[in-house]
Amino acid sequence: MSAPSVSLGIDLGTTSVKAALVEAAPGEPSGFVVLASCARATRAEAAAQIAAVGPQGQEQDVERIIQALHECLAALPRQQLRKVCGIGVSGQMHGIMFWKTGQGCEWTEGGVNPVFEPRAVSHLVTWQDGRCSSGFLASLPRPQSHISVATGFGCATIFWLLKNSPEFLKSYNAAGTIHDYVVAMLCGLPKPLMSDQNAASWGYFNTQSQSWNLEILRASGFPIHLLPDIREPGSVAGRTSLSWFEIPKGTPVGVALGDLQSSVYSCMAHRTDAVLNISTSVQLAASMPSGFQPVQIPDPAAPVAYFPYFDRTYLAVAASLNGGNVLATFVHMLVQWMADLGLETEESTVYSRMIQAATQQKDTCLTITPTVLGERHLPDQLASVTRISSSDLSLGHVTRALCRGIVQNLHSMLSFHQLKEWGVERVIGSGSALSRNEVLKQEVQRAFPFPVSFGQDADAAVGAALVILQRDFNQKEP
Repeated sequence: MSAPSVSLGIDLGTTSVKAALVEAAPGEPSGFVVLASCARATRAEAAAQIAAVGPQGQEQDVERIIQALHECLAALPRQQLRKVCGIGVSGQMHGIMFWKTGQGCEWTEGGVNPVFEPRAVSHLVTWQDGRCSSGFLASLPRPQSHISVATGFGCATIFWLLKNSPEFLKSYNAAGTIHDYVVAMLCGLPKPLMSDQNAASWGYFNTQSQSWNLEILRASGFPIHLLPDIREPGSVAGRTSLSWFEIPKGTPVGVALGDLQSSVYSCMAHRTDAVLNISTSVQLAASMPSGFQPVQIPDPAAPVAYFPYFDRTYLAVAASLNGGNVLATFVHMLVQWMADLGLETEESTVYSRMIQAATQQKDTCLTITPTVLGERHLPDQLASVTRISSSDLSLGHVTRALCRGIVQNLHSMLSFHQLKEWGVERVIGSGSALSRNEVLKQEVQRAFPFPVSFGQDADAAVGAALVILQRDFNQKEP
């Protein structure tokens, strides 16, 4: 028998880094087992490097992110790390950082494990960065792409720097996402490589031709030498140039993936599955039929976006800003009301009691539109409560209506009938807010009457590792 295949998955998130060791297990229903995993908070928020950014800037210290990554790897079992046959990396899409080729890191032999330490690098400008105003975005050339350019997108940030701090850009000759950077450093790449999943999230990338909008960008004075070369997701970017936490030198490393795509990949067993994640926010993703191509005209008002997936296919994604955060806002409001009345109580107690009350209240005529944060396609829409009657004012009624409103808002963006038309046959439900809320589960099954499977959480680190195990990885050399 051949040795078991073990891969390492890494996800570089906005608030934390996670690493997971995954082993192929054909006898398991999922086909794999997670041998070990570890997560560490990055605590990497940093002041903007350029004063003109202002309070809208969202930047992170790359050195702290890499430190969190090394802490994760140090916590994994060494005997399993020695068996790693491939490394998959995913991370926050849209964001951008800069470095000097050949000087982006320094490998040190400190302690038992060789590690790389960032050197000639900028901060990471995250996907949450707000420096590009709507007026500034309107001044940019129109992209030849199906995805609109928004603040926080890599190319938009470069355009902003080109206008507001051109000297800053002259300090670097390479750019990528944080996960592109990690892959480049592990493999000693002379120029960063990027999957179309991340390229599309930067803007000015045509997914049909698999190319940057070079003519459009060049005509605007954009520094196109900063754009990474493109590789197919699931292909090899390079091999580790040194031993790294017991992982042998020469281990293949995949081109970096988007965290959304990796999360979906971790639990979408069949193309006919849709993945619903309800945590702080909500995402509902479905795989589009083979051959589907989105219209190459950006539509900011569209509730569904199409992201590159694998094998030149797309994920249709409805991403709502209003999920578990709305429930948390409601709980905080109740606790504050009680404090104003002179009664102290814990938020956890209020949450469990209101879910219990709503479980007993099977239906309600009360209607809550829960969009307290608006939506990307409807930024000015706020929340509302209608059909209020004296018989529907109990805690059970209100909580039931709130949970129903969260799911119905998502359904208005991507309906059951549309999913069925695309061939969806099952929904995989995941996420912290969904896993501990029986009422939300009931409302999901009410709005989306497919077979629904709960309990398998979407996990980008696991998904990145699975790509290595399942997609003929070693056959796709650079």
